[in-house]
Amino acid sequence: MVISLEEAKLYLRIDGDEEDALITSFIYTAEEICEDILRYSLSEFEEVPKVVKQAVLYCIANMYEKREGSFYYMKNESGSISETIEVMRLILGNLRRESW
Repeated sequence: MVISLEEAKLYLRIDGDEEDALITSFIYTAEEICEDILRYSLSEFEEVPKVVKQAVLYCIANMYEKREGSFYYMKNESGSISETIEVMRLILGNLRRESW
């Protein structure tokens, strides 16, 4: 994992361990989304750039914040996962490969 559970919890400002499994799944999902955007595995980096780590944390935070699937997020485009991914594409754009 590029982001540890402890790093994610610090970013999310979570002290307890009740949601560790949920946050861990968000970490894996966020990293997969990053790999999809970048079109290569994060393991290819000798040292993962800070911008990649920030994109992963951004995605984790958005998934955590919207985990309840509130009516607002389901009804409106704004705040959806597609909006989160679009921001991540902007963050990671300069590292993206042309194709897999």
